[in-house]
Amino acid sequence: MSKENKEKEASVVGVEKTAMVESSVGAVPKKHWYSLWWGKVIIVVSAAIVVGCGIGSGYYFGFTKGYSQTKNVNITGIANGATPSSVTADFTEFWNVWDLLKSSQVDSGKVSDQQLMYGAISGLAGAYNDPYTVFFDPSDADEFLGTVQGSFGGIGAELGSKDGQIMIIAPLKGTPAYAAGLQAGDQILNIDSTSTANMSIDQAVQLIRGTPGTKVDLTIARDSWASPKVITITRAIVNVPTVDSSMKNGNILYVQLYEFDQNANQLFGNAVISGLEQGARGMILDLRNDPGGYLDQAVAVAGWFLKPGTVVVKERYANGSEDVLTANGNAALSNFPVVILINGGSASASEILSGALRVDRGVKLIGDKSFGKGSVQQLTQLPDGSAVKITIAKWLLPDGSAIDKVGLVPDYSIPITATDTAAGVDPQLNKAIEVIDSEIAK
Repeated sequence: MSKENKEKEASVVGVEKTAMVESSVGAVPKKHWYSLWWGKVIIVVSAAIVVGCGIGSGYYFGFTKGYSQTKNVNITGIANGATPSSVTADFTEFWNVWDLLKSSQVDSGKVSDQQLMYGAISGLAGAYNDPYTVFFDPSDADEFLGTVQGSFGGIGAELGSKDGQIMIIAPLKGTPAYAAGLQAGDQILNIDSTSTANMSIDQAVQLIRGTPGTKVDLTIARDSWASPKVITITRAIVNVPTVDSSMKNGNILYVQLYEFDQNANQLFGNAVISGLEQGARGMILDLRNDPGGYLDQAVAVAGWFLKPGTVVVKERYANGSEDVLTANGNAALSNFPVVILINGGSASASEILSGALRVDRGVKLIGDKSFGKGSVQQLTQLPDGSAVKITIAKWLLPDGSAIDKVGLVPDYSIPITATDTAAGVDPQLNKAIEVIDSEIAK
């Protein structure tokens, strides 16, 4: 018997949200989890991706169909551990190296045959060069599942991996990571005294999370810095707001969505209703530094802007089959002017919503290129307590274009400089106001 969990990348560390609560407006029956978060492990995994730190503790941008789902896994073609007939590789060299290690490696007596086997399986998973396809030995599997199920201290940032480098996808508002000044795109070179070279996201999360009140030293490299800096952050249990809203220039509703948690659609709807009552004629939807969350919530929010039945996202599997998720809301904003702000911290669900509205409605994207997390992971527990997390599908936008490792290039690329930040100036928001004013005038 094995347990399967489909994860959706994005992710956080710290507090778990295991129940999918759908709102009355635009609810979608299919359940998807996809994001990583620090503080409360919102099994919203898909990478994104913050397992074990801050709010959540993981980077689950992609768990789909529920953590509680279980089923038997039948493996065919293998008898008593024999090589399956479908495998064409010659295992002679594998056993030659096994014997050499056992006989010659100076610490061979400290490593059991079982540990060697687990190491071999880890290498097998690593052959795909996919940071989200990972093998966990029984001990690591316990840690990983504990992250999904429990409450942990963390720093409140979502982690990702690009070109083998652990990096910050997004610091979450009001968290220790945010207060410490971490930024999307920061590279984590060391966690305390441990180098992150060749480290998986899961391993990084395990090192960063810890008891609230304790400290962790992160060696950070940033493109604008001449050399790396060590930033000390005190771990905490983090609670992150979901939505903030306000009126700009009297007739523009500004909505900032920090994460797609289980209440995102309901809270977004409340903001919309309030804005319309105040005379809003257009909207700026700010998804900057939003690492994702529940896929269902992203689809539900899309239902405010798209007519029922409109494709929001597709999941394409290894065999070429696809699951198609469509809007199922009230479409109250289907003709309402809207622009969207994105940056390098916009990942997973944020990219799905942004991409769908651009493809289906021509909505303009403003800011910086998004992160590029668009894959679905499935976690399978094995009989000996180990587990393997495998990327089983890719998310595609309604036009068939990919998100994963590609991201979304904004229609208006507007950088924010260190000078802008120091002066409290937001040129991206200013451009969004300019563009939405033009849309309203039409």
